[in-house]
Amino acid sequence: MVDGVRTKAFAIMTALLVCTSCGSSAQLQEASLPPLKNQQKPSNFNVRVDAPHTYSAVIKSQQTQTQARTARVRKLSVPSDPVKGIYVSGWVAGSKKRLERLIQLVDHTDLNAMVIDVKNDYGQLTYKSSLPEVKAIGADRHAAIGDVNALLRKLKDKHIYVIGRIVTFKDPLYAKSYPSLALQKKSGGVWRDVQGKVWLDPFQQRARAYNAAIAKEAATIGFDEIQFDYVRFPDNGAKVDREVQYSSSRGGKSKSQVIAQFLQEATGSVHAAGARVSADVFGLVTSSANDMGIGQSWRSISKAVDVISPMTYPSHYSTGMYGVKQPDLSPYAIIRHAMMDAKHRNNLIKGSGSDQTPAIIRPWLQSFTAKWVHPHQQYGAEQVNKQIQAAKEQGVHEFLLWSSNCKYDYRS
Repeated sequence: MVDGVRTKAFAIMTALLVCTSCGSSAQLQEASLPPLKNQQKPSNFNVRVDAPHTYSAVIKSQQTQTQARTARVRKLSVPSDPVKGIYVSGWVAGSKKRLERLIQLVDHTDLNAMVIDVKNDYGQLTYKSSLPEVKAIGADRHAAIGDVNALLRKLKDKHIYVIGRIVTFKDPLYAKSYPSLALQKKSGGVWRDVQGKVWLDPFQQRARAYNAAIAKEAATIGFDEIQFDYVRFPDNGAKVDREVQYSSSRGGKSKSQVIAQFLQEATGSVHAAGARVSADVFGLVTSSANDMGIGQSWRSISKAVDVISPMTYPSHYSTGMYGVKQPDLSPYAIIRHAMMDAKHRNNLIKGSGSDQTPAIIRPWLQSFTAKWVHPHQQYGAEQVNKQIQAAKEQGVHEFLLWSSNCKYDYRS
């Protein structure tokens, strides 16, 4: 049972939470590197270069999968070592100098993975795509990565596990190109969030198929895993529901049902290309019994994907959450409570009597300084390691570090 303080904190957090792209303006110093260790990295995956599926083919494939799909999702085998990664933007991945610094960081620590933008927060692809729908709207016109195959080969030669991040339904470029697929105001016209951004309507099959096609292509090119971020409806769900007229193709489905449907369909096609699937969720989804009004149900998503990544940044929790007065100053306590709740959610799936396997828990951890939070602290190696230790003590050995500027102070 949630006490009064925690209930109030939930209400505040639902209004304040933001996704991974918020980041920090703090310029963390590059870590000075210790001597290179001879350590085992995840299995070396060969670059897969097959003919990419066309957009129309993916739609047809998804229709077939939807008709024949069962509730059970087959999970792919996991890498030999726990995945420990960092976020790398498309622009940094395309910069030889900056990428090399991050490769050196991985080489000299126990890090073994990179999460690289495939489709960013603006709807732009970071590499040159072969998908007709991408070409039609110029989504790859400003590709930051000149040769994605060469990039993948380089990282795999270093035994780095490569995860492709897709910003899913927050896609202003695709929504601008096809306004009928965007969320619509009940009063008429395209709906925008408080930042003026346009979102795709997840109830629109074409919006789902577009993202699934990109995921399939990225997996075919050679990304080891596809990570769906912003795989949700806009936050502040009650307000959004008052303002938005959802697609008539909704067909009585709830928000969480259509998000789970998308992930099930996309997982099937990505698995067929030999890659795994992960999904990012709000940090509070670990502790919420419902979908928080954004369509993110832990139970539904954990059953649909291989890995679930709650964004448990201490700075994003409100005063009093988990009984912690100043969350940003208490990284260990926040992560400890969040991982306890995440494990509990997965244990409920295991104990439900079904043959479903819950997803591996791999949290996003804070590696940035939240200067906009009061009080806050500088986040360096000490604060990062406190989060990692808290997760590890709960049996969670995988993690991802988020810094929007891709600068990390990390010691293993």
